[in-house]
Amino acid sequence: MQSAIDSSMESQLKTRPTSFIVNLLFHLRGIVSIGYLGINTLFWVGFLFSVTIFRFAIPLKPFRSLFGKTATLIAESWIFFNNLGLIYTRNIAINVTGIEELSRKEWYLVISNHQTWIDIPILQKVFFKKIPFLKFFLKKELIWVPFLGPAWWALDFPFMKRYSRGVLKKKPHLKGKDMEITRKACKKFKDIPVSIMNFTEGTRFTESKHERQKSPFQNLLKPKAGGIGFVLSAMGNQLHYILDVTISYPQGKQSFWAFLCGRVNEVNVHVDKIPISNDLLGDYAQDKAFRIGFQQRLNDIWKKKDTLLNQL
Repeated sequence: MQSAIDSSMESQLKTRPTSFIVNLLFHLRGIVSIGYLGINTLFWVGFLFSVTIFRFAIPLKPFRSLFGKTATLIAESWIFFNNLGLIYTRNIAINVTGIEELSRKEWYLVISNHQTWIDIPILQKVFFKKIPFLKFFLKKELIWVPFLGPAWWALDFPFMKRYSRGVLKKKPHLKGKDMEITRKACKKFKDIPVSIMNFTEGTRFTESKHERQKSPFQNLLKPKAGGIGFVLSAMGNQLHYILDVTISYPQGKQSFWAFLCGRVNEVNVHVDKIPISNDLLGDYAQDKAFRIGFQQRLNDIWKKKDTLLNQL
């Protein structure tokens, strides 16, 4: 009995140095990845700021399209080198279905479940050069964020102004102004294909949030219809398809640090292409019947996504 215990202890002592070295190498890889990501971002943001300065200095319509295309090219170069450093240099299998018929000449609203910050580089990798550059609707106040605000403006991210119910009660003349501001921001997308990105749950999935919400879905939080309802109301017939993305991690949900360290080895991504029909277009803010129907349609999509996550 004693010899068996001694043998077990000896085995553990032999594996501890190896385990320590392996963990150390993983963490060093994470540190190198952060450094690479930071340097790559600063490099391309410098070019983007140059475009922003020229855009402010020469606010002429003929140059607007040129500056916009140049800014998008810079952003896509940034994503390419992010992919090169974070995806291609590690042993990670991204299993993708449903992107065979996508085009960079179409207009899309992209919705997705959201479990971890890893979702963002995965989406950038999956859709790179498959659809137009992903853009997010941002609060108008974010344009004043140092460095990032001008970068988002240079990339034609739409800035919107939304008023709370309390503000509208005090100032009823502002009713509808938020939609008007957003429609003006979206005019630039009339002739230029775009992909608008929205994490429909509004936040990352955690078990505590799931329990707090009493979510009816096994693997998802409740979807928030207001965001995409607002986008569809503002952009009308400009958007042609909804791309419903389901992301799954077979190893279980991992942190972004684990991804940087190279501990994420497999990701499953499924994309459903849904045509935007007339029943999805309406006044989400003012039409109660339309709002209820829209919310039900989104819940149906989420039920299907929940089933798919169980299968994945």
